Amino acid sequence: MNRDFLPVTREDMEKRGMEQLDFVYVSGDAYVDHPSFGAAIITRLLEYYGYRVGVIAQPDWKKKESIAVFGEPRLGFLVSAGNMDSMVNHYTVAKKHRKQDAYSPGGIMGLRPDRAVTVYSNLIRQTYKHTPIILGGIEASLRRLAHYDYWSDSLKRSILMDSGADMISYGMGERSILEIAEQLNRGVPIQEITQVAGTVYRAKTAEHARILPSFEELSKDRKKYGESFLIQYQNTDPFTGQVLAEEYPNRGYVIQNPPAKPLTQKEMDEVYGLPYQRTYHPMYEKQGKIPAMEEIKFSITSNRGCFGGCNFCALAFHQGRIVQTRSQESMLEEARDYVKEPDFKGYIHDVGGPTADFRHPSCKKQMKKGVCTNRQCLFPEPCPNLEADHRDYLEVLRKMRALPGVKKVFIRSGIRFDYVNADPSPEFLEELAKYHVSGQLRVAPEHVSDQVLYYMGKPKHQVYEEFLKKFRRANEKAGKKQYAVPYLMSSHPGCTLKDAVQLAEYVRDLGFMPEQVQDFYPTPSTLSTCMYYTGTDPRTGKEVYVPRTYREKAMQRALIQYKNPENYELVKEALLQAKREDLIGYERKCLIRPRPGEPWAKGKKKGEEGKSYGIQGKANRQNRGEQGRKPGKKRTIRNVHKKK
Repeated sequence: MNRDFLPVTREDMEKRGMEQLDFVYVSGDAYVDHPSFGAAIITRLLEYYGYRVGVIAQPDWKKKESIAVFGEPRLGFLVSAGNMDSMVNHYTVAKKHRKQDAYSPGGIMGLRPDRAVTVYSNLIRQTYKHTPIILGGIEASLRRLAHYDYWSDSLKRSILMDSGADMISYGMGERSILEIAEQLNRGVPIQEITQVAGTVYRAKTAEHARILPSFEELSKDRKKYGESFLIQYQNTDPFTGQVLAEEYPNRGYVIQNPPAKPLTQKEMDEVYGLPYQRTYHPMYEKQGKIPAMEEIKFSITSNRGCFGGCNFCALAFHQGRIVQTRSQESMLEEARDYVKEPDFKGYIHDVGGPTADFRHPSCKKQMKKGVCTNRQCLFPEPCPNLEADHRDYLEVLRKMRALPGVKKVFIRSGIRFDYVNADPSPEFLEELAKYHVSGQLRVAPEHVSDQVLYYMGKPKHQVYEEFLKKFRRANEKAGKKQYAVPYLMSSHPGCTLKDAVQLAEYVRDLGFMPEQVQDFYPTPSTLSTCMYYTGTDPRTGKEVYVPRTYREKAMQRALIQYKNPENYELVKEALLQAKREDLIGYERKCLIRPRPGEPWAKGKKKGEEGKSYGIQGKANRQNRGEQGRKPGKKRTIRNVHKKK
């Protein structure tokens, strides 16, 4: 098997004695041969099974010749936007251009187009009229049927209709791409490959399929879209999923086959044991490194899939709810390889996946019967059949940190605190605190309002508080002072200004301003995005309050970061709209101090200046140098989750 990078030029191809490639993989990312990149997995897997594969990374979409580097492939083009959706890669939730692309050399922005999959596919079709084009990756997966597009604020057709492609291999595509390749290699026309699980294709008829509302119906009635989305959401399981069909007037149907079956542990080991170079192609040395590599280079993938069920997450549509894992030995072998690397400093950055501490399916029946259609494993509370057990994860962590040359093993991909709570043994949390946290543990309660948490698909706030108590006890036992730092989200469907103020009060009581605040981002094919677009919860059909305007979204975010002087006007406006003038004043409970002449300035007592937690008081103290610390020294998060 080849131990070098795959061909990126015709010269590379000819050096290997290849006159024609079987597949050409076109990607919106720079070429990184590491299993954290979907392009690397698919191309290496095809190579392992004997196919000749080349990579065109970040072609110039303004030039047809950029995708003709290798000439016409024998079997087809594989097209992906990369590890990220190109629109999320380019734009913030406020639809402003981002300044850096972590998946491009030197972090340069602008090396891929908006809606990269569609642009690349159309570019190929202009040059090669009949060569099969198969789309993959997260951008195509989440647009496989009609979907709400936040950036244009409109409902868009299946990406198959706009891209000119023949097929989508959605989700984690190892099984489907090999089956597609085998049939193409046997001479089966792409139009006749209709039975592969994990694929979407176009057809004139839709026999044996469940018919969804047509695109015409969806365009006229948002409630119809909610109904259609719920059916799709209930058919994301490979064991119970139905064939779905969506009609387009005068264009036939887009047919979605059920998802591909999850990989066995042996198959996962084979995928992660392929001969990856585990770094970026040397052609990028002069242009600068690939920023995304910095965090993943010495990280180890333990699992894929997630039964957490967060409504704002697309994992259910992409990787699925059934957790698949690598064996301990496969992971340890990768760690041993890291130790041999000259730039390895002894620190493994992460051992995890979508959720770090999931090391097996949530219950035993899933690998034979699939997940429940109308029931979640953890929400609103853990299912009685849930197997909350960290023993296997603990075992591999112990073995890994015992390896010669390994100083520390971190867990950075996040743990599920309600799953930790459900484990009757405190052993995992105790060892987490003792060995795998570096001062701060990042967790994702997202909010404190139980109403908002319900719409998020997250457990009640009380569950998070219970976890914090356990984490404190674990730190006390380990003799360490470490803190849980929460990820928080603003403007999620169901979150009113009243709820946002409640979250701000919680932040006030913590005594610090969180740096990690995410405005809800309505990305395609999440249940939360469906709520955002339709204004209803598709599970119940009931109306949901949705913060839509930029102004309200800005106010909700500003409330969480109310100490920032730049947010003063937004915070004041939010408090007035929420009728919470009691939080404008000089008392400790207040978020901001009034400015001279404002009605809330009444009642100020002598000696109260600078005592408020408000941002105006903070700014005044900074100006007078009364903070009691050396200039430039940042405040530590000493008070995070400290008992009152």
